[in-house]
Amino acid sequence: MDALASLAQGFAVASTPTNLLFVLIGVTLGQLIGVLPGIGPAAGMALLLPVTFGLEPVTALVMLSGIMYGGMYGGTLTSVLVNVPGEAASVMTAVDGNQLAKQGRAGAALSISAIGSFLAGISAVTALVFLTPALSAFALSFSAPEYFLLALLGITATASMGTGSPIKAMIGAALGLMVALVGTDPIQGTSRLTFGSLELLEGIDFLPVAIGIFGIAEILVSMEQTQHVEPIKTRLRDMWLTAKDWAECRMAVLRGGTIGFLIGLMPGAGPTVAALLAYVVEKKFSKHPERFGRGALDGVAAAESANNSAAHGALVPMLALGIPGSASTAVLLAALVLLGIRPGPGLLTEQSDLVWGLIASMFIGNVFLLVMNLPMAPIFASVLRIPYSYLVPGILMISLVGAYATSLSLFNVGLTLFFGVVGYWMIRADIPRAPVVLAVVLAQLMETSLRQSLMLSEGSMAIFVQRPLSAVLALLVIASLVLPIFNALMNRRAARRARLDDGLVSNSSD
Repeated sequence: MDALASLAQGFAVASTPTNLLFVLIGVTLGQLIGVLPGIGPAAGMALLLPVTFGLEPVTALVMLSGIMYGGMYGGTLTSVLVNVPGEAASVMTAVDGNQLAKQGRAGAALSISAIGSFLAGISAVTALVFLTPALSAFALSFSAPEYFLLALLGITATASMGTGSPIKAMIGAALGLMVALVGTDPIQGTSRLTFGSLELLEGIDFLPVAIGIFGIAEILVSMEQTQHVEPIKTRLRDMWLTAKDWAECRMAVLRGGTIGFLIGLMPGAGPTVAALLAYVVEKKFSKHPERFGRGALDGVAAAESANNSAAHGALVPMLALGIPGSASTAVLLAALVLLGIRPGPGLLTEQSDLVWGLIASMFIGNVFLLVMNLPMAPIFASVLRIPYSYLVPGILMISLVGAYATSLSLFNVGLTLFFGVVGYWMIRADIPRAPVVLAVVLAQLMETSLRQSLMLSEGSMAIFVQRPLSAVLALLVIASLVLPIFNALMNRRAARRARLDDGLVSNSSD
């Protein structure tokens, strides 16, 4: 009942005219950012973070979070209409969604995506209401060793649970930690990795790193892809689902939403893994698995429900523990710090209006998105007809002005361009960029907690396994490091067995 009373308080905060306006602005921008191929929610949030300077903290956060989950809705349009996922979490939607569009069922695919995302989003926020206070209260018993291990788990889990190479994810995380170490040692006062530069003595801000690695890098890559795409047209009257469509998809929405929320709770997994897993699970449950890949409406429903639910679920560890589970929540956490708010288990009690206002705004934002998506999907789809080269100058200008606005320093503009080039080469080398941002955000917590722990134990590493909770976290860190090695060995064994089977078949045919 306390949670419901707090939620009512949150609705009072979120329902002020100013906050309602910024929820609408956030979800609309998120929808547009999701529509533009290449610029995902994390990049969009990083680019627009400077715009929130001067706003009330709760107003800034409802807008940024609106971009985060609004981007999940928007990514569906490009996946279905042009077979180009607006962001990585919509890849599985493109598989069946575009096939449905070619069969003249684009409206049904967009409709079930919007309805599935809405139902999964509302369910995930409801779970967020009850789970966040409980986890936050539990986390108040954490001390320095637990915080260090939790932050370390956030980084190592990114490597083991992501969709790319674990080694490359670790390279990205190491790069992020190196960036975070630049500056002055907080205890000894000596300079670290500054190479004699006075500007680097204060360290590197989060914003130039995020804008460069996400925003500028995406612009550079997108400028190389000049192909013109012609979206499949859809009409409003095609968006109504039949009773048969709904009967086929209702369990897919339930399963996808549940899987998405659980995956969202895990550090490093994120909406992309959630959509992929939900799609695979739905294919196993489907009475017609042969339709998957050729236009399965329930496949679209599962993937879209999962990615939206995961985006909301990732807020639970961010709000309760101060540990971001994805690149988008890392940007949201950085926004909290830039606004002068200390994240962590105390956030719920110290900033209850902010936290509950943010949670309540998600109920409102999901309703806005449902209303916008069902009748206005063809209008948003028209954005796809604007050549990307016309949009680049504006996006680039917003990026650089945003970088300058953080400290009124041209040095930060140079840093942004530098990290843009770094991000570009990371994309080319297929090195995931989310671990870099997560490591930059978590590095300070890791360093502080590690030093406090070692001072308490007088240098003994035993402090990290003395308490049951820290021992469990240490085991999870080890498991997250061992899991990729185990998976690689199993894959190699399966490949060797497949080659042997092929050899036997070819020998028998001879």
